[in-house]
Amino acid sequence: MQRRTLLKTLAGATVSGAAYPLLTQASSDAPMPSSGWTRHGQVVTHSGPPEGGWFQCFTSPAEPLDGETGDRWRLWGSVSGSGETLKNVGFAEGSVEGGFGPPVYAELSTSDPVEAPLSIGNLPDGWRPVQGVHLRLQNGTERLYFWAHGPGIVRYLAADSTDGRAFRVVNPLSACIYHPSDRAVSGSAAVEAGLPRLAKREAKPAPGEALAPARLISNDATNVYQLPDGSFEMYSVALMEVPKGDPRYFEKDNVSGWVRVIDRYASEDGLHWTDRQRVIAPDGEDPIDQQFYFLSVTTTEVGRIGLLGHYRLETQTIDLEWCHSEDGITWRRPARKPWLARSAPGEALDSYMLHAPHSMVKRKGRWWLFYTGGNFAHNHKDNHGTGEERAAFCASIPELWV
Repeated sequence: MQRRTLLKTLAGATVSGAAYPLLTQASSDAPMPSSGWTRHGQVVTHSGPPEGGWFQCFTSPAEPLDGETGDRWRLWGSVSGSGETLKNVGFAEGSVEGGFGPPVYAELSTSDPVEAPLSIGNLPDGWRPVQGVHLRLQNGTERLYFWAHGPGIVRYLAADSTDGRAFRVVNPLSACIYHPSDRAVSGSAAVEAGLPRLAKREAKPAPGEALAPARLISNDATNVYQLPDGSFEMYSVALMEVPKGDPRYFEKDNVSGWVRVIDRYASEDGLHWTDRQRVIAPDGEDPIDQQFYFLSVTTTEVGRIGLLGHYRLETQTIDLEWCHSEDGITWRRPARKPWLARSAPGEALDSYMLHAPHSMVKRKGRWWLFYTGGNFAHNHKDNHGTGEERAAFCASIPELWV
């Protein structure tokens, strides 16, 4: 497809593309990647309401549909957009070469899940899911995690299913974690969580709803994984407050005075989270405007490979930084630069920000990466090429992993 035709097709949509990096072994304990990626362009396009929305795979998995030798995928994702647009989770099925069908979005209900290709029940009225993480649990059931947005609501929930189609929310009033703006977050809990600017915040929980504990106050961009022993780990973004006058305080950021860092949680059941630890934060080797927007983890034979959201406040760009860990707690960051280069301004939609999926997937001897790219600055004050904000659902594939 010609570039002009592609951009016209993508108006208000998301793109999926693919690339191949060649990895080489730099030491005995950690593989070091090259930056030799080959992009594959758009694979999924959102259509219909919300107008101007896009389908993104941010934190969501790609699942092979026909085993190791096939080429069909189910790509989980969510529809999003600028402004107050409709949010929902769903999936698209197809292949990179043959194309993908339109996304199938969840039918939402406040009681039991309805009959549909994908449905979520026991979700209170007006709550909308986004950034879904789908897991096939070791006990044979399936679970869908997502951020729920609604009036006074920004919290991370879990929904379980026995058939992979009908999911029922199990914890609407006792979430896995809470955003600081959720109604269950009080000023005292925010202060305890290291956010003194929110000291005067008044919690407004629903009748019978408990207040959010400080240890469960997070920000956004969350990934959950089940470990071989059946327990779970979760990586989410925490906020570290800095005052005006601190060199890390940047007025151009949408949350000036808060530095984004990565925390890890542990859980036996994937619902009740404890053992919160700070695992990645800017240090003396990073630029003063460095923050970390997400951590996506892929388990390999050489340990956990991380796609770290490398966010630079000065340029308002987000890149994928490669990192490595043996235990999920101690992370090595030898590269400290983008692994997959953003496209040139106006060349493609992944020119300003790249967002990682749930993980990479090994198939046909290659590691596939479906990612989301955007042509606009994080603070929405600039965009490349089109005069309007658009996003791209993209994909990448490594030729070799040693």
